[in-house]
Amino acid sequence: MKSIRDIYKIGKGPSSSHTMGPERAAKYFKAEHPEADAFRVILYGSLSKTGVGHGTDRVLMEVLSPLPTEIVFSKEDLVGSHPNTMDFIALKDGAEVGTLRVESIGGGDIKVPGQAHLDSPEVYPENSFAEIADFCKWRYIDKLSDYVELNEGEEIWDFLMDVWQTMKQAIADGLAAEGVLPGGLNVQRKAKELYEKDPGTHEPGLLEFQKIAAYAYAVAEQNAGNGTIVTAPTCGACGVVPAVLKYAQDTKGFTDEQIIRGLATAGIIGSLTKRNASISGAECGCQAEVGTACSMAAAALAELYDQNLDQVEYAAEVAMEHHLGLTCDPICGLVQIPCIERNAVAAMRAMNACNLSYFLTGSRRISYDMVCRAMHETGINLNHRFRETSEGGLAKIYARRK
Repeated sequence: MKSIRDIYKIGKGPSSSHTMGPERAAKYFKAEHPEADAFRVILYGSLSKTGVGHGTDRVLMEVLSPLPTEIVFSKEDLVGSHPNTMDFIALKDGAEVGTLRVESIGGGDIKVPGQAHLDSPEVYPENSFAEIADFCKWRYIDKLSDYVELNEGEEIWDFLMDVWQTMKQAIADGLAAEGVLPGGLNVQRKAKELYEKDPGTHEPGLLEFQKIAAYAYAVAEQNAGNGTIVTAPTCGACGVVPAVLKYAQDTKGFTDEQIIRGLATAGIIGSLTKRNASISGAECGCQAEVGTACSMAAAALAELYDQNLDQVEYAAEVAMEHHLGLTCDPICGLVQIPCIERNAVAAMRAMNACNLSYFLTGSRRISYDMVCRAMHETGINLNHRFRETSEGGLAKIYARRK
């Protein structure tokens, strides 16, 4: 299994698969063809159908400039290819001098068939939660964060501290920002209002929701506004983990050093999901993005609350199980509706999943590995209209209303 560094990427929104991945691919292709005097990029599937809303064409033009670049939004269905596939063509004097097919597989990662050197190295010998749990019990390792350090080395903590500081800054920036998000939907930023609004009651549950939701909105709105965020595991789901962990720090007094232990555990859940299922909305719907983020946050909380490995697994499993079938249907291809609100709801669900794990772990029948496989099977069988194409669900109803 890959390093958890592949789960947490610091960058600008709004989409890890539609902007971060294409940006990385364009930089690679441009470096490979210094002789080119022009480029053509052909986008397929979800990249073609929601690329404008996600800013795919914009980021490609920025990276490949100052050379003239043609972006083609293809309607061709590439059977057997990832939904986020693109062809790069280098031109010189009008003739093709190089081509490359790239798949943006989610979380900002790319895959080039036949070019394994672009893949990050394998860090963990174990590839399932069951294997990890068996290893930890054999080595008397009680915490997934200790398992992470054993495999990644002590330097992982400096990396995770950078991640956490960026997450906190995204919350602060989002809470301070006002105005309308770009893209044409005229969506107003709501995090600041939500955070400062007097609820007119001291009811603990409502106050908890208000703060967690404000944090989630803050980060998700920063993402939608092309601000700097951390994929966790993607841009579209970037608000869930920071919101839950910031609230835990506020209310329980966890130090930054303790919080990054939770991030380590969350990273393992994200990595397992990425390896054995998907974190791509274009491949498996929003269950792969927000569902995974919810599982990551629930597991992180369980680690912070000193729950055992079985409880950590159960927290992650409950969080994912109740996102099964969640579609990805962004209105106008923008990471705004329903994405921002969905981050807040998932943050609260992560809290609930962790609480359930505390009480009911001994009665569980479903493992995280099982629910992960179920998510993947569900996702690949979703109609393509509900997998980040903006052709079904809310996106279709909204377009029809207009």
